[in-house]
Amino acid sequence: MEKTKVNVKINKGGPLLVLNTVNIMHADGSEEVRENRVSFCRCGLSANMPFCDGAHKASDFEKG
Repeated sequence: MEKTKVNVKINKGGPLLVLNTVNIMHADGSEEVRENRVSFCRCGLSANMPFCDGAHKASDFEKG
């Protein structure tokens, strides 16, 4: 299996930003591919989990 470098940026007070094409396997068994980048929610407030929808902006979420 070929190894691919994946960059993950931790945004202070915001999401985890994965900079690469990502194959996402959901708990229900479904899969999807996100091209180039994807933002994952860290605050738990997103209405579109596991993805960030910007809900952290209206909260006091400050994790680094």
